[in-house]
Amino acid sequence: MSITQHQPEAGSTTGPHGKQKPRFRTGRSEFVVVAVLYAIAIFLTIGTATMNVQGKSAPGPQFFPILVCIVLYVAATLLAVHILRTPNVPDNTVHPGHGQFSADMLHDLGHLGKEEDAAYEGAPSQTPGKTWKTYSDWRTVGLLIGAVVAFVLLLEPLGWVISAAALFWLVAYALGSRRPIFDVGVGLLFSSIIQLAFGAALGLSLPSGLIGGIL
Repeated sequence: MSITQHQPEAGSTTGPHGKQKPRFRTGRSEFVVVAVLYAIAIFLTIGTATMNVQGKSAPGPQFFPILVCIVLYVAATLLAVHILRTPNVPDNTVHPGHGQFSADMLHDLGHLGKEEDAAYEGAPSQTPGKTWKTYSDWRTVGLLIGAVVAFVLLLEPLGWVISAAALFWLVAYALGSRRPIFDVGVGLLFSSIIQLAFGAALGLSLPSGLIGGIL
């Protein structure tokens, strides 16, 4: 997650009207996500193709991995096409009536009196000493990474149902949801459905963990 500031792109060329002409890769940094999706899809494809399957039950243990691979390939391809067609190029043009006002201009237009003028002169400067073109929401990234790490560590002791529901709640919280009861309920519902689907349709048992020990 990043916000682009109004700064000229380094190394960019100038257009016919004096505007900065962005390079091809400008606004297309999302190709990193595309590459990661393709890498995961290829890794899962190799793992699914080399899976040692015993028996000939249908649909078999390769059914769901194949579906996941197809979804990853389709999602990566659609995202790549979207990035190529509509890159997220920063808008550095001036829009009349939509900002671009300096503090001095607002001060002059406000016709401040002596008291307000003294307060304005004594106020600290709001101009930042250093500007950045982008910034990252490291809190959200950290919560997401922590949620995945916690899921991997707690999968065996707590079991699939509880750990997957906790993962769903943590991801929803990291992305801005503030309804913990609803999120935990939805997470338990989906994790239970997946547990039943793997057991009934594929004959595979996900880690039962704490619930298996109680039952």
